[in-house]
Amino acid sequence: MSDQSTPYQPPKVWKWEGPDGSKFASTNRPVAGATHEKGLPVGHHPLQLYSLGTPNGVKITILLEELLASGHLEADYDAWLLRISDGDQFGSGFVAINPNSKIPALVDHSVRPPLRVFESGSILLYLAVSGRQISGLYPARSAWPYRMSQLALLAGRERALRWRRLWPFLAYAPEKLEYPINRFTLETKRQLDVLERRLQEAPYVAGETYSIADIAIFPWYGGLVQGWLYGASNFLDVQAYPHVKAWADRLLARPAVQRGRRVNRITGPAEEQLPEHFNYLVNMAGTSHEGLYRFLRWHSAR
Repeated sequence: MSDQSTPYQPPKVWKWEGPDGSKFASTNRPVAGATHEKGLPVGHHPLQLYSLGTPNGVKITILLEELLASGHLEADYDAWLLRISDGDQFGSGFVAINPNSKIPALVDHSVRPPLRVFESGSILLYLAVSGRQISGLYPARSAWPYRMSQLALLAGRERALRWRRLWPFLAYAPEKLEYPINRFTLETKRQLDVLERRLQEAPYVAGETYSIADIAIFPWYGGLVQGWLYGASNFLDVQAYPHVKAWADRLLARPAVQRGRRVNRITGPAEEQLPEHFNYLVNMAGTSHEGLYRFLRWHSAR
């Protein structure tokens, strides 16, 4: 890092000088591969998820919980916690699943050999088309799946390329730089406006029907307007996007979305955390008396 009084001049050939002191710098490096030997646990369900309750991880658990809520108990899963701040993603077992060392990653043991799937968008689409009876979340009507997919993937691409880049400069960088903050704030607000305009036309991203297009972007855009991400709600003036907020409220009212947000979560109130998950019924019950009542009622009806 250069002295703040001296403008930074990129070298002709960049060389890594080690962690720069910023938040999460210890988990960023310019090479791939495992840093240590560490296997991964395997539970008794066919689907094994290795993740953390970040927005990208929550996409998968929301979809799985929606499937289970629809009665597809074959979609039950084991969710194992990866603490990325501790470098768990660089363990040999996880790198064998995802060489890019990013959560989430899924292994489907219902096929032989077991199938490894990584990148959240790929996992969503895999679950949608792998014969797990996705029901109304991925209808097979003519061009509808393609419209839904392009909206979800475009939103994911734009989020990755634009507004996620804002946070290192805004929240983590050792020094605040006006140009990148302004550049990526402009793009973030443009994306929110795209979504706002779309949701003025229809209640859900792909139209009248709730789908994996909503699930794919809710943890990021919904989390932003709900005030969960980076403390940036005021900075971005998210109240200027009322249709996005109403959409996020609709999704958050769904019990499966609420359960999906709990899985692999290690922050927030204790009753909203379920660091590891091995049984849908346990997550369905939750920790409250009301949740226990729902569990007993559901179990007695089986």
